[in-house]
Amino acid sequence: MTLLIRGGTVVTAEHSFHADVLCASGKIVAIGADLAVPSGGTVVDAGEALVIPGGIDPHTHMELPFMGTVASEDFFTGTAAGLAGGTTMIIDFVIPGPDQSPLDAYRIWRGRAEKAAADYSFHVAITSWSDRVRDEMGILTREHGVNSFKHFMAYKGAIMVDDDVLLNSFARALELGAVPTVHAENGEAVFHLQQRLLAEGVTGPQGHALSRPPVVEGEAATRAIALAQVIGAPVYIVHVSTEQAAAAIARARATGQRVFGEVLAQHLVIDESVYRHSDWGFAAAHVMSPPFRAKHHQAALWAGLASGQLQTTATDHCCFCAPQKAAGRDNFTAIPNGTGGIEDRMSVLWHHGVVSGRLTPQEFVRITSTNTARIFNIFPRKGAVVIGADADLVVWDPAARRRISAGTHHQNVDFNVFEAMEVQGVARHTIAAGRLVWTEGDLCAVRGAGRYVDRPCFSAELRAIKIRNSAMKAAAG
Repeated sequence: MTLLIRGGTVVTAEHSFHADVLCASGKIVAIGADLAVPSGGTVVDAGEALVIPGGIDPHTHMELPFMGTVASEDFFTGTAAGLAGGTTMIIDFVIPGPDQSPLDAYRIWRGRAEKAAADYSFHVAITSWSDRVRDEMGILTREHGVNSFKHFMAYKGAIMVDDDVLLNSFARALELGAVPTVHAENGEAVFHLQQRLLAEGVTGPQGHALSRPPVVEGEAATRAIALAQVIGAPVYIVHVSTEQAAAAIARARATGQRVFGEVLAQHLVIDESVYRHSDWGFAAAHVMSPPFRAKHHQAALWAGLASGQLQTTATDHCCFCAPQKAAGRDNFTAIPNGTGGIEDRMSVLWHHGVVSGRLTPQEFVRITSTNTARIFNIFPRKGAVVIGADADLVVWDPAARRRISAGTHHQNVDFNVFEAMEVQGVARHTIAAGRLVWTEGDLCAVRGAGRYVDRPCFSAELRAIKIRNSAMKAAAG
């Protein structure tokens, strides 16, 4: 299929310019003024709109088995909803059980994802440590294009790992040239607070936030960063929600440590008051980890994105409908953790970031696409508007407005945490692998059209980082 995007302003992470963009065989093949209309090809008139790289959501959980149920969004419905909002690729998570082979779990997730409508890749969680896990990390990097491994410092009794696992896995990741990622919450402290609150008779959704105060995230982020420094490895902290964790990342980066921070669109605009809502179902629908925070934390997150101390935005898209959330009606620790957002991330960030003046259009492109592509080594195949890149593009209307609602969204969940929010900035057209999949409100997602994206490791680069970090430690005495 040949497709020409005519007119518009191309916006990348570095600059903007007026140009046509020609796509053929799933790639960008020409960029320039007044390109010829291809014979038999499709022409998309960008007009006064922007042409940007397709969004990449680096943190989703499609059809995740979790807390006794399975997330309602599968790989087709979730990626299709993403296309409607301008997201053309996801990086989901393979999460083995504590004694399960990571490689076996990876194969199961690959099977689930075959129905995806957009491109996808996987982080693989390390939930225990053994010689088998060590060996399979090598197989996953060499043979299956995995270059990132996830570690949960929370969820005691399930998938939480201790410092010994973190140290062993960080070291192995560094050896392979992979990126360790971390869910930073002190799981022991969370468990202790959960038991205390339940004993005091606190059973509703407000207990979820009370059991996960900002300090438990700040401590865990600080500890993960320190352990990474001991090993000399980089580390990527997912869903940063507090000023404490943001500050820990900024401090480490100021010393030259390679630390990256991810922010969820939800945490930027929703605060902890949702857990005090009189409607139990409304409050429970917002239960996710980390929980929503007091408003002052939002200022720290926006500042981190604007300054570059926090690099990426995601959604942690993990949907559970009302009957699933109701499993925790008498015990907040049994409410399945997760909210949606993949369809709305781009619009929410444009409206509250660019329209508000917090971000430039170039910074918007960085935090929604390019930085993720760079950190996880798929740039410039993804996250770029250059010849040879995948033709994953969005014709973005910066002036158009829409009202977010569960009644009109494409996500397979009965609640939207952004319900009734009026946003400016809309995906007018979405092109994935050169195909027009969303145009003026018409979703043309194709089941199974998404491709698995290999992400090669950074062996040479990470060895250089290790040498530099060792030298810095030696110099410090």
